[in-house]
Amino acid sequence: MPGFELFGEAERKHVNDVMQSGILMRYGFDGVRNGHWKAKEFEQTFAHRMGTQHCQLVSSGTAALTVALASAGIGAGDEVIMPTFTFVASFESVMLLGAVPVLVDIDDTLTLDPAAVEAAITPKTRCVMPVHMCGSMARLSELKRICSVHELVLLEDACQALGGTFEGKTLGSIGDLGCFSFDFVKTITCGEGGAVITNDAKIAKNADQFQDHGHDHIGNDRGAETHPFLGYNFRISELHAAVGLGQLEKLDQFLAIQKQHYTILRTALEKVDGVTFRTVPEGGEENYSFLNFFLPTQALTEKAHKALSEAGVDGCFYWFKNNWHYIKGWEHLRNLKSLGKLPQEVQQQIQDLNNTDFSKSDQWMGRTISSLIKLSWTEAQVLDRAKAMVAVCEKILFPQKTH
Repeated sequence: MPGFELFGEAERKHVNDVMQSGILMRYGFDGVRNGHWKAKEFEQTFAHRMGTQHCQLVSSGTAALTVALASAGIGAGDEVIMPTFTFVASFESVMLLGAVPVLVDIDDTLTLDPAAVEAAITPKTRCVMPVHMCGSMARLSELKRICSVHELVLLEDACQALGGTFEGKTLGSIGDLGCFSFDFVKTITCGEGGAVITNDAKIAKNADQFQDHGHDHIGNDRGAETHPFLGYNFRISELHAAVGLGQLEKLDQFLAIQKQHYTILRTALEKVDGVTFRTVPEGGEENYSFLNFFLPTQALTEKAHKALSEAGVDGCFYWFKNNWHYIKGWEHLRNLKSLGKLPQEVQQQIQDLNNTDFSKSDQWMGRTISSLIKLSWTEAQVLDRAKAMVAVCEKILFPQKTH
């Protein structure tokens, strides 16, 4: 990752199709777009690739989550259970609809702990949102069972996990809905973009209308379309969809490269006593966009992260002290800092995040280092990186044996 490392002729061809017609909007202008409908083509191709019946393209991954939640009927006062380790977009999309994010602990998968989810369910819970961070998945069998028993929506935030699978199905296709991001640093990119996938025809129809101001999209006269309900503008442009189509053609190539580079790094680190790896649930295969590993203590992990940087090993992240991806850095959420008044439901129902005990999450995040996997590395660069990472970890873990 990310796909922008390997831009080429495929993307240029689709973009040129759009530029030659001059029609950048995905709707209307039928007679002058030279038969090019890039957003529609992307949706059809992506749905097929994901093994689902429906796909709705939108303007971002954040928009995808917002549209998915709204399309499932989730709104003011409804509670959505999500993990402490995610990107800020996950709770932003919930709160935009007046719903209430309920943060719970992660486990050794670095995703939702099913036991923590079950303990957090209240009469106001409507949705469980596992976030498949850094390319791997939550314990989806357990989460599906919990959602089935409690009649909850299972919404997979698979924005970082495109191409991963669980029991032969693509991540994002296992719950009631799945969401993806195609921003500039994702496995495939549109520049900006996102998608919602589902097998539920009603939800798909809602998504189609909600993301375009509530237009019903019936007939071929946009000005004559009615509005069954309120909607907003989360549309994608034809230009963004065109870039994504070119990238989508290369997805299998990207995934194969990631797996090759990931395997070299992991094989090297597996030989270091004291280095362990995140748990991938049985039946799952990650997309290999990150290599996530644990050291024995938080102190050793912090030293190793600093030493990796000093050794020139770039792209290693220590999420525990990161302002974007872990609860400790979300001071604006913890203190409900907003430009305007937040809905009463949010103010009254949200947990006291400054005093909630997330020590179980801290135990995992404090010991985690994530190395991104680049597509553009040569084999020699990957081998050099592996050697450097092993040397750093051995120096930190066994200082008495190294000089």
